[in-house]
Amino acid sequence: MKRRTRRFILVSGLGCLGLLACVVLAMGALLFGGGRAKAADTAKNKIVYGLTLMPSGFDPYINSPSEMGIALRSVYDTLVYRDPATKLFVPGLAASTDIAADGLTYTFKLRTDVVFHDGTPFNAVAVAHTLDRIIAPDTHSQKARFLLGPYDHYTIVDPFTIQIVLKRPYAPLLDGLAQFYLGIASPKALDAVEVDRYQFHQVGTGPFMMVEYIPGDHLTLRRNPAYKWGPAFYHLPATDHAVDEITFRFFEQPATRTSALESGEAQVMGEIPPTDAALLAGNENYKLYPQAIPGMPSQFFFNTAQPPTDALEVRQALLDTTNRAAIVDAIFQQFSPPAVGPLNAVTPFALRPAAALYAFNTANALTLLNGQGYGLSTGDKILTRNGQPFHLVMIVPNWGFHPEIAQQIQSQWRELGIDLELRQVPNYGALLAAQKKGDYNLIAVNDFGVDASLLGRFYGSAANPSWTGFKNAELDSWLGAATASNDPKIQSDTYAKIQGRIMDQALVLPIRDYVNLNGASARVGGLTFDSYGWYPLLANLTLDAGAASAPPATPKS
Repeated sequence: MKRRTRRFILVSGLGCLGLLACVVLAMGALLFGGGRAKAADTAKNKIVYGLTLMPSGFDPYINSPSEMGIALRSVYDTLVYRDPATKLFVPGLAASTDIAADGLTYTFKLRTDVVFHDGTPFNAVAVAHTLDRIIAPDTHSQKARFLLGPYDHYTIVDPFTIQIVLKRPYAPLLDGLAQFYLGIASPKALDAVEVDRYQFHQVGTGPFMMVEYIPGDHLTLRRNPAYKWGPAFYHLPATDHAVDEITFRFFEQPATRTSALESGEAQVMGEIPPTDAALLAGNENYKLYPQAIPGMPSQFFFNTAQPPTDALEVRQALLDTTNRAAIVDAIFQQFSPPAVGPLNAVTPFALRPAAALYAFNTANALTLLNGQGYGLSTGDKILTRNGQPFHLVMIVPNWGFHPEIAQQIQSQWRELGIDLELRQVPNYGALLAAQKKGDYNLIAVNDFGVDASLLGRFYGSAANPSWTGFKNAELDSWLGAATASNDPKIQSDTYAKIQGRIMDQALVLPIRDYVNLNGASARVGGLTFDSYGWYPLLANLTLDAGAASAPPATPKS
């Protein structure tokens, strides 16, 4: 279908941040009717929610950062949901789901009472249109396409029945369909602009509607007054107390987050620094919401294609010489536990070893390195081999406390005579560019999710990007077997072997199990999170009726 771009003639004096901002505002007025100024008058309870990462893009079908979902989880509904309490699948836009005996065909009977934010009716054609967008080559999907697994095609059975057909059985499909990356979008909105422009005027069926997105500044959502088809864990508070407008602003520097809460610049904030979290926990004006996040820990992948980390013994030595408990104590103040494997402990099928893997042991590390020909040079206490210093390069993102972790590792390794060079990158796009260049020994990246199948995206031989460069046919076969079965016993045994192989081959340096420390004004109520841990259930948010609303979030000049 031919896509259209609309041009707008804009008058001066709108206070916009350049032409891009004006275009976005005009799109918002067109999509939601009545204009932005008129809609703003109806918003009674407004808050600012602090985001801690500025994604290079905000399109769930293109981009992959989890941070997007804090806002977009409530713009889109999904075919199915995971219940936050039980982690079991419950109906979403699909009233019922049937899986064929061979595991290849999933039949979804859709709700008939759902309408998109732009007035377009929801039906099987809309689901098909979203699937088409995700799998289209020009979308260049970084994650959504992966969540569909061995997707083959869809079949529209009738206006409210659609089948997804797979090339082979793939048990994690429902988990993928429950994530905001596979939320269903309005066909009209998808066709309105070119692929790379959709991020500015996204249209779903969720409890909140996108009003405007100004890259680098803010994203504003407004409550959908027609919303009535959400899952049971969407409680939809009374109108007088419901938060009906949320502006998301970016607070990438950890030092700015708590002060933003204290000044009233923000009413909710994620990833509060642990030292500040302890203070907030003892202050009646704020509430602390620690959330253990299923998925991968804070970690660094080893590049097995780059010397000297191409040697197994070197990677094992680096694991042995890293005091993870000390790092967690120094940075996370007991709010996060040390990680022991490729998955956080709260993730189903996570490795739970009887004894610590790669316990801190510098003597063993030196023995391994000596066996590789490394020895201390005279005077400068740097390990060398054939006259060359033991030099490593680590790529460090500037989010998730990775810089602080990297500095702790650098200090620990220096004590053993290892020269670790830290190269910080500002965003996920720069991280991908560094991976593609390949000039590194360690790189920090992780992913989050309830389903352990996410390991395949990082450790399979066909993984793209290949963060480790490791290829192993047996590991590939296990990854395939784990995703082909719905039998919990088979999954448990297979994922145990997968994680064992990953650690035996020292492919990753896990540091701490991820816990997101959320802080909020005590005036904010109903702050709960979905089963994936990161994403607030914005539909449930309330604001103390006796308190003034947060100041309107106007674009910064």
